[in-house]
Amino acid sequence: MLLLAVPQAASAQGRLDARYEATLAGIPVGKGAWTIEIADDQFSAAASGGTAGLLKAFSRGSGTSASQGRVVNGALVPTGYTATTVTAKKSESIRMALVNGYVKDFAIDPQPPVDADRIPVTDAHRHGVFDPMTGSMLRVPGNGELMGPDACHAGQAIFDGRMRYELKLDFKRVESVRAEKGYQGPAVVCAIYFQPVSGYIPDRPVIKYLAAQRHMEVAFVPIAGTRILVPYRVVVPTPLGMAVLEATQFLTSAAPPRVPKTQ
Repeated sequence: MLLLAVPQAASAQGRLDARYEATLAGIPVGKGAWTIEIADDQFSAAASGGTAGLLKAFSRGSGTSASQGRVVNGALVPTGYTATTVTAKKSESIRMALVNGYVKDFAIDPQPPVDADRIPVTDAHRHGVFDPMTGSMLRVPGNGELMGPDACHAGQAIFDGRMRYELKLDFKRVESVRAEKGYQGPAVVCAIYFQPVSGYIPDRPVIKYLAAQRHMEVAFVPIAGTRILVPYRVVVPTPLGMAVLEATQFLTSAAPPRVPKTQ
């Protein structure tokens, strides 16, 4: 879940319309959608999802998120991020404004109570970061092989409005995937490691579990017409069984670079 920003000679354009299903120990628990538009000078992405299947009978919840920004020399540079979650007990919204990798402003509504055990987010932690959505799009550098070990060779710093963390990748394999609708072809599978930095409470069991986990993985596939890969499948072992988020629809198309109008 990261993005490597490197220049490229020509702008590329592409779009994605994807649908995902989440399962826990093989039981459907959620569904979601993700759309991405990449133009020659700007990009936007939006996602929505909610509980489904058996889980919906016990706990109803839904959420939306969106990010947008500029495309500079082929690199995605986010400028804004919003996220909203709604459950039976509460609703919460997060807003962030970014300038060249710096979180200039952010807010959570309603404002959460101060917890003395939470590690503070310093101003330095707000530099050199991506929002969670832009950070989930991985850019493969150069003009060489797109679907290979180079895709997994680095990590990224993420700030989600509350917590600052690092995600590291290691190459595992290349495999073939086939969505029920849309994409069929190679996927680059990377091991992914979570390292919290600030904005979290160290004694929280879920933080300890994720930081110690060594068997999480993400399968990435490309947005047509670009050198950007996005998650097709995410696998996280849990005490209750394997949690899997996987695309059921992955429709992606390329568009030629825009030709400037002439008089």
